[in-house]
Amino acid sequence: MNLLIYGANGYTGELITRLAAGRGLRPVIAGRNREEIKRLADKYDLEYLVFPLDDHKALNSALQKVEAVLHCAGPFSLTARPMIEACLYNQRHYLDITGEISVFEYCASLDEKAREAGIMIMPGVGFDVVPSDCLAVHLKNKLPDATHLTLAFFGTGGLSHGTQSTMLMNIGRGGAIRKNGRIVTVPPAFHIREIDFGLVRKRAVTIPWGDVSTAFYSTGIPNIEVYTVVPETVLRFMKISRYLGPVLARRPVQRFLQSRIPRGGPSDEERARGKSLLWGEVRNTSDQRFESRMSAPEGYSLTALTALNISEKVLSGKYAAGFQTPAKAFGPDLILEIEGVSREDI
Repeated sequence: MNLLIYGANGYTGELITRLAAGRGLRPVIAGRNREEIKRLADKYDLEYLVFPLDDHKALNSALQKVEAVLHCAGPFSLTARPMIEACLYNQRHYLDITGEISVFEYCASLDEKAREAGIMIMPGVGFDVVPSDCLAVHLKNKLPDATHLTLAFFGTGGLSHGTQSTMLMNIGRGGAIRKNGRIVTVPPAFHIREIDFGLVRKRAVTIPWGDVSTAFYSTGIPNIEVYTVVPETVLRFMKISRYLGPVLARRPVQRFLQSRIPRGGPSDEERARGKSLLWGEVRNTSDQRFESRMSAPEGYSLTALTALNISEKVLSGKYAAGFQTPAKAFGPDLILEIEGVSREDI
């Protein structure tokens, strides 16, 4: 498998590596931590490389060995740029599992350069944003003149160290929605509403999820909000952060908070028990509406499945040059290729 998985020793990177090896695939794995990368390579009998992203010589040399990169080392707001620049220079496809709006927008700005290089840049090939992106395009197809898109998700199971670290880094930046085609900063928990996910009804709040960026490129819908379900304690903290955001974003506070995040993530048993529920709605200026729901495996497991599925498509020549989103490149039924995923129109 002519693929480099960078950050393979992280929680999600290791899940992807394990799944790839279980399928008989042989990616090259890489990262900064020699001990952990070697342990993983020995376990699955894979070729490995060890280098930091600021070692341009080593990075370029690594990319010469492969056709595509699956970048799994976050926070992506810090790590995506050097990897993408190297992919453009070496004309190698770039995939990642980010959920950060700033990274999606940066990738979108490189569309022309990627086309000139003949490569595809597709951030967000995991839980964020494959299932929700596919749901957004499905809804757009049902109501082509939609002007408003609302998405929501509810996942059971814990969070990895990397996910929590990224959330803390962004805690002082507030929320985000798309309004009249532009991404607008709003207070945390800007809107609260009850969502019927089919199996459960839950109160959800707006968050700066990746679809605020990507769904616009996938559908052209100018007004987008994304909701998720959070515990009551987290909701209270989100509201407090409206006033304490600048303090929480200070470097000493961040260092302390980051040091309190436990390593690892959900266990295999927790992921097996977990589930992801998604809901979406579109409406137009005549107040016509259309809703759909989706049920899928737990988020980290789903990320490994969708990331490898898309990687295999790209390496088999099924790609479009330039900046792409999952559903724009592969259609809204891409997510239905994953076992355990179902979708229903309401």
